[in-house]
Amino acid sequence: MIAIVIASHGDLAKGLLQSATMIFGKQANVATVTFREQETSDDLMTKYQTVLSKFESTDSVLFLVDLWGGSPFAVASQIVSRHSDQMALLSGVNLPILMDTFTIRDQPLDKVVAHLESSGRKGIRHFEPKPRHEGD
Repeated sequence: MIAIVIASHGDLAKGLLQSATMIFGKQANVATVTFREQETSDDLMTKYQTVLSKFESTDSVLFLVDLWGGSPFAVASQIVSRHSDQMALLSGVNLPILMDTFTIRDQPLDKVVAHLESSGRKGIRHFEPKPRHEGD
């Protein structure tokens, strides 16, 4: 089963996990990492290393981060670059993507990443109400 690290600026990661747990139930091998305004990239690396040390060394790991190019992304990309055979990184995490990840995390990492890229694109929708007719 794929281990999941949700990382964000501020408490977004914690909020996403809390909401997903309400809907989907508690999940094993899921951790959050928050990046605070006063912290450095070194602090973030330490946080990542701490959560990774709690996973089995044989686990594949998927990093779901909030923003492409932000500090959580940049530091995670350093880790993933050194372990690309068993780690992957996606940005733009949101609640539907996190819950989708929970449903398919027993599949190989490359299949999970491809699925999430596709479902993430389909997940943004615009609701357009039908025009009201007089007398409705």
